[in-house]
Amino acid sequence: MIDINNGIIKLVRSLASKKHRDIEGLFVAEGTKCVRDTWDAFNCRWLIATRSWYEQLGTASFYDKMVITPKSQMARMSQFDTPSDVMAVYEIPKRTFTEDEVRNGMNIVLDNIQDPGNLGTIMRLADWYGIRNIFANQTTVDVYNHKVVQATMGAISRVKVHYTDLEELLETYHDLPIYGTFLDGENIYNKKLSTIGFVVFGNEGRGISDKVAKLTTERLLIPSAPHKGRGSESLNVGVAAAITISELMRNSLK
Repeated sequence: MIDINNGIIKLVRSLASKKHRDIEGLFVAEGTKCVRDTWDAFNCRWLIATRSWYEQLGTASFYDKMVITPKSQMARMSQFDTPSDVMAVYEIPKRTFTEDEVRNGMNIVLDNIQDPGNLGTIMRLADWYGIRNIFANQTTVDVYNHKVVQATMGAISRVKVHYTDLEELLETYHDLPIYGTFLDGENIYNKKLSTIGFVVFGNEGRGISDKVAKLTTERLLIPSAPHKGRGSESLNVGVAAAITISELMRNSLK
């Protein structure tokens, strides 16, 4: 068991910043459920908890990584307004993919997604439907942001997010279907869709960027029902992703 000290407290607090996560190669998962959902997927540097949490839920299997601290110190280190009784400090893994993985399955592409909750939701969708690779540009929110980690509900353990040049990626695999949702697209419910290729989702306010849009091979529309008066102008990107991915997968059952 390790004694809490100012060095650990300072380091953990710094991991709220992407810059320091990149420098240290570490990120934080908070809360009993989040820690349980991620424990087997990442190498743990420290498991930091209150004495009461350890006495109720602790085991000898992580004794050498255990750091006991009072609730007041948990509050200093927590990245949430209401601190939990446990947090795990994990090493950021090196994420890789193979060409076979890309060519034999559906891949999600995220073009400048900003909201942590949206990224977390999309990762949960990917996990539900067995999609293992998400490609994002560098301006998309960091997958190891504490709000993203929490929102994935454990999906971060199984879904890999790769930050890359989206134009280069899509040009490399230009022979595969590349779907995107647009207001001027074809009705998604009238299209014959593939479960192999890419599906692109764009920024919450601006949608898919022009450079990425030019590389899509299929422009899809999620139609709204006819109604009188004014309706919503658009769907939340997480909702749009749920509808689109569900329809892609439904087509595989036809």
